[in-house]
Amino acid sequence: MAPNAAAPTHLHDLFYQYFYALPLVGLLTYVVYQRCLSPLAGIPGPFLASLTNFWMVRSMSRGDLNVYLKQLHDKYGATLRIGPNEVSVTDLAAFRIIYGSASKFKKGRWYEVIKGHREFDIFGVQDIKTHTQQRKLTARAYTMESLKDLEPYVDNAIEVFMGKMKEQIDKKIDMGYWIQLFAFDVIGEITWSKSFDYMSRANDFGTFKAVAGIIESAAWLGYVPWLFWAHDCLMPLIGNWFAVNNRHGSIRDFALRETEARKVKPAEKKDIIGRLLDTHAQKPGEFPYSSVISMGATNVTAGSDTTAVTTRAVLYHLLRNPSTKQKLVAEIDDLRRRGQLSNPVRWSEANNMKYLQAVLYEGTRIHPAVGMNLPRVVPEGGIDINGTYIPAGYTVSTSAWVLHRNTDVFGPDAAEYNPERWLQDDVGDMHRYLFSFGSGARSCIGKNISWLEMSKLIPTLFLRYDVELWDGKPWTEECLYVLPDEVEGLK
Repeated sequence: MAPNAAAPTHLHDLFYQYFYALPLVGLLTYVVYQRCLSPLAGIPGPFLASLTNFWMVRSMSRGDLNVYLKQLHDKYGATLRIGPNEVSVTDLAAFRIIYGSASKFKKGRWYEVIKGHREFDIFGVQDIKTHTQQRKLTARAYTMESLKDLEPYVDNAIEVFMGKMKEQIDKKIDMGYWIQLFAFDVIGEITWSKSFDYMSRANDFGTFKAVAGIIESAAWLGYVPWLFWAHDCLMPLIGNWFAVNNRHGSIRDFALRETEARKVKPAEKKDIIGRLLDTHAQKPGEFPYSSVISMGATNVTAGSDTTAVTTRAVLYHLLRNPSTKQKLVAEIDDLRRRGQLSNPVRWSEANNMKYLQAVLYEGTRIHPAVGMNLPRVVPEGGIDINGTYIPAGYTVSTSAWVLHRNTDVFGPDAAEYNPERWLQDDVGDMHRYLFSFGSGARSCIGKNISWLEMSKLIPTLFLRYDVELWDGKPWTEECLYVLPDEVEGLK
């Protein structure tokens, strides 16, 4: 009897049919789980967002994520699924729990890309205990009282800025660029007691492009950190493809050179690096020299860009609203006539200018520098958000752009620019939910730098000059991590 020669061929074909079907079965199983069985399955949101973080990467590439998230929340409600494991939250009670000063919600995996291999990174570190220790070591250098010691050197930068404005009277200029030059020179002054002379030379020599590249690269890679780490392993073979690594490379080298120069010629003034070097000398084990360099690099990448964006927002909305500008100028003129205003305006004076402070708060509210959500990991015990339970290990996040348009907090005109809202008798809730610089223990350590610069530069500018929009056209903005808006065409 002859053997059945067809049997092996049949088994061979059957094996490959199942082999090729396995990926499809796996994909269908994953889709069914995420859509029907996941703890987040009942939370509404875009279909693709429930399946892959590349939905967020794609959404970010549109450049309008800040506005898009608001539209999605308007459509789907206070809880919005924006990833397989992430929920965007606008519920006020949940916000207080997640971002409050006693929060147990650590930062999400998005921050891994920012931190990289650095042991000391006050912005990127995720562990709450480690962050508390790092903040305790560095916070003194960033207090408003410490920065006030450097106010005369901020005045130096203001004088250079005003001189450059005088050279361009009645000309169309890119005020946004000049504000960023100013912010960067101030960072040099207060960090290393050295202006970088970008304003004097009217050139940033490619620095702003490098910083923008870092921010843009980190923003989308944070949603696919596995890609960052895979690239990190392959870098010896393929080289560096991601600009975010410049934060640990060229920008860090820049901070190292400036710190070395600062050590050789100690300055008389108490700049930030000087204070950090003192901490290093007192506690070298807890705060090694490499940590001093890390803080310097953080100042360069975060300090100048976010401050410039925020200052531009304040100025732009002032100029788009002539009645608001007129009221601010009236406050400035009244104080000047009474001899209660210095030139440049001092911090102590600006802090008592009620309308100026209202303008600053409203500018940062209507246009916060950070356009993305700030992700946090749900701790043990989970969280109940208005009847929706989210287990431990999942990610929750809030966008300042969405939160700041909450009508329950900021009034029925929350979507509109209105500084007068900050002059009401009870503004406690508005301050409580102002998220421009983060919130609670993880709020931005450099927020005092931004507020000091804006409080001095804006009133001094209107004290000396009349500034107008050249053609009145709305500005353009692109949401990366921050929103590098353009205020071209001012005179």
